[in-house]
Amino acid sequence: MKTIRSFTLVLAVIAAVSLADRFHFGAAFGAASPPSPGFVLVAHGGAGDYSNMKPEQIEMRRAAMVKAVQAGYAILARNGSSLDAVEATIRVMEDSGLFDAGRGSYYTRDGVPEMDASIMDGRTLNAGSVASLKHIANPIHLARLVMEKTPHVMLVGEGAEEFAKSQGIELVSPYLFFNEREWERYKNAKSAGFSASEEHGTVGVVALDQTGNLAAGTSTGGTVMKMPGRVGDSPILGAGTYANNASCAVSGTGTGEFFMRNIVAADICERVRYLHVTLDQAANEVVMKELVEQHGDGGVIALDQKGNVATPFNTNGMMTATVRADGKMAIQGWSKNAKPIIVSATK
Repeated sequence: MKTIRSFTLVLAVIAAVSLADRFHFGAAFGAASPPSPGFVLVAHGGAGDYSNMKPEQIEMRRAAMVKAVQAGYAILARNGSSLDAVEATIRVMEDSGLFDAGRGSYYTRDGVPEMDASIMDGRTLNAGSVASLKHIANPIHLARLVMEKTPHVMLVGEGAEEFAKSQGIELVSPYLFFNEREWERYKNAKSAGFSASEEHGTVGVVALDQTGNLAAGTSTGGTVMKMPGRVGDSPILGAGTYANNASCAVSGTGTGEFFMRNIVAADICERVRYLHVTLDQAANEVVMKELVEQHGDGGVIALDQKGNVATPFNTNGMMTATVRADGKMAIQGWSKNAKPIIVSATK
């Protein structure tokens, strides 16, 4: 009889623990698990001063961003990876010639664009980056190949382009990157003898896929009249790009030297991870407080595994587009007071 009572007591304890797990810890019971955020993708087209940009140029950038985000959305909607969505979205923006990336890259003092890019997988922390490219049409694709086809994280200059050839990527003429708008900007800056005011058209994307994995990527042509060989924050992990499933994914845009000195992207994610502050609080403290105190201009897009999004910027504007599983894309940020424009990601 004592044996039966003891066994019954053990069963009661197990049942009680299981009930507690279900309602308090959510272990192994779908009803107690937090709802999935589905998938999310956020893109930016650069932080800076949009006030002097012609309305038609702003509209062209918006249209290019819509097309880019639609490409990423299509991948996530069919259960594709966040890495694939990030790369596909950025490639469209690189090809558009409307941002400071790919075919729209700014000119160095020598009058030749030099491009940087990086991509990072939040699940594995694998990453690839490239810098000082002159003959690569899609730097973000080469960064992905560095991540997946080499034991390294970063390749630069001629070495990166030799690797590109080994992977079947055609090296293109610098004339492919001729952009009349940016050439005029370069000539004006050169005649003035200093770097011109710019929109910081760096592009970046962060994404959360249906399996809960984060990824981030950034691509840029740098700054107007930069010294040849200058590398900014975009290809530097932890500065302009970072992704970790344990915290968040971030892509930055602005004057890269400040982002490097402050390891902006990693700082935001580590605040979320170790200080347990919200994503919005972490991003705002870094961008709107620390950078501002140092007169560092720029902004970030940030995303966590719960689907929370933060897009702070301390400049006149930062164009962004955010889309979730429902297919409603919100484009905003070309000015502080710009009301979001809602368009469909499925058309």
